[in-house]
Amino acid sequence: MRVLAGLYKGRRLRSLSGRAVRPTPDRLRESLFNILRPRLMGARFLDLCAGTGSVGIEALSRGARWVTFVERSPAVIAVLWRNLTACGISDGIEILQQDAVRALRRFRERGDVFDVIFFDPPYASALYDSVLEYIARTPQMLAPDGMLIVMHHAKRALEPRYGELERVRQVRQGENVLSFYVRRPLPTPARRGEVQEPASALVGSAAE
Repeated sequence: MRVLAGLYKGRRLRSLSGRAVRPTPDRLRESLFNILRPRLMGARFLDLCAGTGSVGIEALSRGARWVTFVERSPAVIAVLWRNLTACGISDGIEILQQDAVRALRRFRERGDVFDVIFFDPPYASALYDSVLEYIARTPQMLAPDGMLIVMHHAKRALEPRYGELERVRQVRQGENVLSFYVRRPLPTPARRGEVQEPASALVGSAAE
């Protein structure tokens, strides 16, 4: 596995063989960053359930100003540190060895705001709903024009909306799916006699 583009292009990244670590496939990572390109320069990026850091390192390579990595496994964090060292990255990073929800509580207490949040837990994890609902209850954690991306198995159905977080796009490659959410105020109830235009008519197709 290598960094695909940017400042650290071609740097080799380590993973953990024989462990429940699922690096984001290169092709899907390329699709993700093609979509994020306009948002990355100078961005504050949260890599939640970061694994060995391939996504967060790619974000730094492509111009993100700051990346916070959250990963609870000490063994995986050790590999993440090795990958950062191999790329010569020592500034603009924070690494938290914590459960995802506990880390989100910490960010709320600190008043942290992220331009991009990437959330990629193990596919069998029970964290999906708890994390998405927590962020939905703390929408200010995501910048007004920010984006939350959730990677999940194609068989896992996520809600099209969690509070102010509305899904606007999905990208599927094989069994892997990326769901993209943005902050969008909840629709106000239509007055009597008014017809409210559905959100899908405003954002276009959510699947690609």
